Amino acid sequence: MHVVLVEPDIAANTGNIARLCVAAGATLHLIRPLGFFLSDPRLKRAGLDYWQYLELQVHDSFADFLVSQEPQRMYFVETGGRKLYSQVCYEPGDYLVFGSETKGLSGELINAYSDHVVSLPQRDVRSLNLANTVAIVVYEAWRQLGFAGAKNLPEAGFTAPDQNI
Repeated sequence: MHVVLVEPDIAANTGNIARLCVAAGATLHLIRPLGFFLSDPRLKRAGLDYWQYLELQVHDSFADFLVSQEPQRMYFVETGGRKLYSQVCYEPGDYLVFGSETKGLSGELINAYSDHVVSLPQRDVRSLNLANTVAIVVYEAWRQLGFAGAKNLPEAGFTAPDQNI
């Protein structure tokens, strides 16, 4: 699984997402421009001591990301998507794409990939915190994939979900 942050603004959110990626076994892709330096102490603090385990790739633009990764399946998480994030049948290697905290995803990306835009239900707020949103979607995808690679699953009682969704 891949988490793609397009022009993230807040170092602490990105640090939290980096730690989440380590926990779930996801690769983190950052698309420039970033609203912080990769040496920002807030980024490092939020990621704790997990940076050595993170698979991180930084791309100069979304176009560069597409060329280097050649993603087969991408889901763009944005308010107003055509389906809920939980209605997607995730597969290993999927790319989950999120916009910046202040701007979200560009209209250009949303229009270009309109059939692959998903949303989270919410009430009475414009948006959720980016790190929270990423966590919700990543854990749903990982749940559908049977929590592959998890080291702390209960011995009994866990079965992978029915993939006939």
